[in-house]
Amino acid sequence: MGSTAIRPGIFTVGVIDWDRRMFDSLIPLPDGTSYNSYLVKGSQKTALIDTVDPAVEGVLLRHLQELGIEKLDYIIAHHGEQDHSGSIPAVLQQFPDAKVVTNPKCKGMLIDLLRVPETQFIEVQDGETLSLGDRTLKFLYTPFVHWPETMVTYLAEEKILFSCDFFGSHLATTDLYVTDEGRSHESAKRYYAEIMMPFHTNIEKNLQKLQGYDIEIIAPSHGPMHNRPEFILKLYHSWVFDEPRNIAVIAYTSMHGSTKMMVRHLNEALRQKGIEVKQFDLADSDIGKLAASLVDAATIVIGTPTVLAGPHPNTVLAAYLTNALRPKLKNAAIIGSYLWGTRAVDILKGLMPNLNVQILDPVMVRGLPRDEDYANLDKLAEAIAEKHKALPMPSSWHIA
Repeated sequence: MGSTAIRPGIFTVGVIDWDRRMFDSLIPLPDGTSYNSYLVKGSQKTALIDTVDPAVEGVLLRHLQELGIEKLDYIIAHHGEQDHSGSIPAVLQQFPDAKVVTNPKCKGMLIDLLRVPETQFIEVQDGETLSLGDRTLKFLYTPFVHWPETMVTYLAEEKILFSCDFFGSHLATTDLYVTDEGRSHESAKRYYAEIMMPFHTNIEKNLQKLQGYDIEIIAPSHGPMHNRPEFILKLYHSWVFDEPRNIAVIAYTSMHGSTKMMVRHLNEALRQKGIEVKQFDLADSDIGKLAASLVDAATIVIGTPTVLAGPHPNTVLAAYLTNALRPKLKNAAIIGSYLWGTRAVDILKGLMPNLNVQILDPVMVRGLPRDEDYANLDKLAEAIAEKHKALPMPSSWHIA
C-alpha cells in the first residue's frame, strides 16, 4: 500500500506488515501489524513523523520518492524502539541535511541503539513547538507510554494527534481509519494489555494531560487511525479508571488430567454463581488473549500440576507475565495437584509481588481429586463469589 493523503499536504507513508506473527519474540501478532509513518508538509519546512521497522525501510523510502520529496527538514522521533526509529539512519542517508527532533532521553537512546551522530539532533522540551511555516508541531512528553522517553506530537492547525504507541493496535488492514469497531476493540485491547497495562498509572496522567486539546484525528504508530477519537478515548478511560468486573480468569496446564478435572469443576461452580469465566489452557493458549482477559478481570486462578516439587513451567510463565502486566486484579488463587510433595503454591505466590491482590486459600490435591477436594473447590468458588458481590457485571465492548 502506497502513501495516502490524510489532509492536503499530510500523508501516511508507513508500511503494513501482513505477515509478521511475533513481536519482541514474545507478543503474538495474529492479525499482523503496521509501522505508521507520517509526512507533514508546511509552507516552509517538511517533517517526517516517525519511521518504520528497519526490515522494511526501503518501502518507506520508496513512498517518499513517490511523493517527490527532495528535501526533508525534520525527522520527529517519538520513541527509541526500533519499529519506530530503526529506519532513521537510512532516511538520514537519503536526506543528510535533516535533523532528528526528539527529547533528551530519546536522543541518548538513539545514539546508543542506532549510532545517530549527536550533531544530527535538535532537542525539544515538553510543550515546545516547531514551526513548519503555516503549520505548527507541538511536542508533549508522555513518559512510560510505554518507554520513559516517549512523546507525542499535536498538529495544532489540523487538530491531529500523532500519538506514537498511545491508542495503537497491532492490526494489518487497508482501512485508513477504524471502520470495524468490534475488531478494532479486540486488537486495541490486546495491545493495551500487552504494552500499556503495566503503566496504567502513567496512562491515567497522560490521558488527563490530553484533555485540553481539541483532537479530530488520532494517528498512532500501529494500526488504523481514529477519525472518531471518542471511541478509543472512552475505551482507554474504561480500561484505566473503571473497577474490575465480575470476571474470573482461569489459567492452567494439566499433565495427566487431575488439574484439568479440578478446573472444569471450578469453572462450573463459578458460572453457577453468576461469574463470567475466561479459561485458558496454557499448553496452547495465545498469551495475548490471556493478557487482554486480565484488563477487566477481578480474579485470577492459576491451576498447576507439580513438576519436580514446583509449579509447571507454563504456570510459572503465566504468573510472571501477570505480575509484570500489573492488571487491576483484586484476588488470586492457586489450585493444582501433586503426589509425593509440592512447593508450587509458595513459588507461584513469590512470583506475583507486584499484584495488589488477596491470595485466597489454595486447593492442592494429592493425585486424583476426591469428594472432599471438590467440596474445597466449591468453597473457593463461594469465596470468589463473595469477593465479587459489589463488582459490576461484564459489559459488551461498545461504550456509548
